[in-house]
Amino acid sequence: MKPLILVKHSLPEIVENVPARAWKLSEEGRARARQLAERLKPYQPQMIISSVEPKARETAAIVAENLGLDFQTFYNLHEHERSKSRFLSKDEFHARVQDLFEKPDALVFGSETANEAPARFRAAVEAILKLGEDKTIVIVAHGTVIALYAAWMTGCDGYALWRELGLPSFMVLDIQSKTVERIIQHER
Repeated sequence: MKPLILVKHSLPEIVENVPARAWKLSEEGRARARQLAERLKPYQPQMIISSVEPKARETAAIVAENLGLDFQTFYNLHEHERSKSRFLSKDEFHARVQDLFEKPDALVFGSETANEAPARFRAAVEAILKLGEDKTIVIVAHGTVIALYAAWMTGCDGYALWRELGLPSFMVLDIQSKTVERIIQHER
């Protein structure tokens, strides 16, 4: 089986009075997505799948265009469900996400627990892997749900991984051995 590549979307334009699920990429985010495509090229992706959220869709569209591929969206790849949460400062947001990882059965932030979000995401990934069989698949999604999924799969520290993932970044997963082969960050 070929590796699975999970991409955290590129840099969005943050608009405080708009839910994060509706944010689009910033100009810098679009430039970074083009650089991301170059960094993905050596892996020879054959399928690009995206969350339905605009920042992930835009990232996937730019990557796909630069790699000469099509992309498609797939449901249930969206971020940990917190669309009804108010805008938080960076420190408040980090504290809430840390609580989420530390109390996976409790509803501490948003409307999904840290166990519910990766279960939803996992079902979507499994369906995508069946569709793509032996293809190199790139899934463009979101930091929290990617870190929760990777923690479930590999046993890694999900919160530490979440803090490490940049905008954009990607991880190469070996599904068979349930390991993270490498994490590639945006070059500054």
